[in-house]
Amino acid sequence: MINLDRLVNVLGGYGARFVGPESLRESELRSVAVHDPTDDVPPPGDAFLAVGVGSAEEAVGLGGRARATVVLVRGDIEPDPEGLATLRERGIALVVVDPAVSWSQISGIVYGLVLEGRETESGRGPSDLFALADTIAAAVGGPVTIEDRASRVVAYSEAQGGTDRARRDTLVSRRVPRPLGERLERDGVFARLATVNGPLHVAALPEYGMGGRTAVPVRVGRELLGSLWVVSDDPLDADRVRALNEGAHTVGLHMLRARVSSDLERQVESESVIELLEGASDAVSVAGRIGLLSPELRVVALRTRAAEESDAAILHVFEHVTTGFGWSRPGRSTLFGTTVYTVLPCGEDPAPALAWVRGVLRGLPGRLEVVAGVGGAADAAGVPVSRQEADECLALWPGGGPGPVVYDHAWDAILLRRLRTAAEAGRLPARNPVVRLVRHDAEHGTEYARTLRAWLYAHGDLGVAAERLELHPNTVRYRMRRMRGVCDLGLDDPAARVAMTVALAALVDEA
Repeated sequence: MINLDRLVNVLGGYGARFVGPESLRESELRSVAVHDPTDDVPPPGDAFLAVGVGSAEEAVGLGGRARATVVLVRGDIEPDPEGLATLRERGIALVVVDPAVSWSQISGIVYGLVLEGRETESGRGPSDLFALADTIAAAVGGPVTIEDRASRVVAYSEAQGGTDRARRDTLVSRRVPRPLGERLERDGVFARLATVNGPLHVAALPEYGMGGRTAVPVRVGRELLGSLWVVSDDPLDADRVRALNEGAHTVGLHMLRARVSSDLERQVESESVIELLEGASDAVSVAGRIGLLSPELRVVALRTRAAEESDAAILHVFEHVTTGFGWSRPGRSTLFGTTVYTVLPCGEDPAPALAWVRGVLRGLPGRLEVVAGVGGAADAAGVPVSRQEADECLALWPGGGPGPVVYDHAWDAILLRRLRTAAEAGRLPARNPVVRLVRHDAEHGTEYARTLRAWLYAHGDLGVAAERLELHPNTVRYRMRRMRGVCDLGLDDPAARVAMTVALAALVDEA
């Protein structure tokens, strides 16, 4: 069950306009009805599809008789002032959809949102696309692959007759191999697919292990959703072209419905992950609701370092990590502010989380610089703590690096960062030997604080401390003697030595 605002937002991506009282946007939609001119009385439905209706006035009249909340019309229809008054009087909204979007596509969106949304919460996936690929393959006489706009495999036919190396590699990796994709890009194949309306024959590329192909774009209205590829050494004849075009149209409807269902699932998932990150009262139940049944979880934080269009960049990352249905992904994600958070099933060994992050980074465009932090292992109730650790790991990746920062490996640096934060907030004792040494260094140009830290880190070994400071041991001995004149260090007291080590780590930067 969704509200009208959600329906309007989804249809807005296909050129739809909302007309009517804004207060209706929060109305819940539970049913759908379609206008049938042979019916004397319109069927009741919260969302009424005014198929074949040529005026806003007639559509609103039918919607009122159907007790609809929203009436959907298609075409260049604009209500006049009297029509707008009627909308307000009857408490009905009008959604006008771009005429480039067919009624079958509109109905796919509306039915998918209003009636099928509940199914996606339990992980419903687009399995019917595989059966459809088999049907198209039988009609056109060759193996079929259905791909999205990024050349990722969405579904494929079971029949493998005439399969070549390129198809096998594509099915194994679930995407067109990079060298082949780059060649097709250079040859202008993808650019032509974006503009043509019918099938496009692509000649064989033996050096890439690819035989001949016939490709047809899959569109909804003016938007390209993907493409349909058939193994065919020669161009298809008229009958098979017709079958391929009809298949592409049907695939478009299925992909559209899958996208809508995926959007709904993404919304449910995102809200549940935010609950976990903020400390849900019944965290185990919330985690179970989105399929996170593992007793140990980790939070991964992803952030872009894009100087320009940073919002678009992080949205691209979020789209990438949430591609596919829940059952096909190990983690659950949300976009919270400028950070994408993913909760992954992962125990004490962070290796699976690292592998997941590297896989995400490999799948993103090279122009996107993404930094990642991996929090420590926690149960569902401990997700907020793992999230804080992931955020702190992000802060330790100031300029990029060879890989994600993991809490397990960086806990000491995180502890020191927390201590520095505490010191800056005035939470460390203001009167202590370290503060006096730091002040003396600033006033007299000495380096007593650094020398003391090196001595403490070396457990009092003058030789090791001197090597760390790149000084002669006698110089270190001299400084240690001189700093006793500045303040009482209490170096014979183990507790004082520990306290000074902590204070030095918080107050003095590493040289």
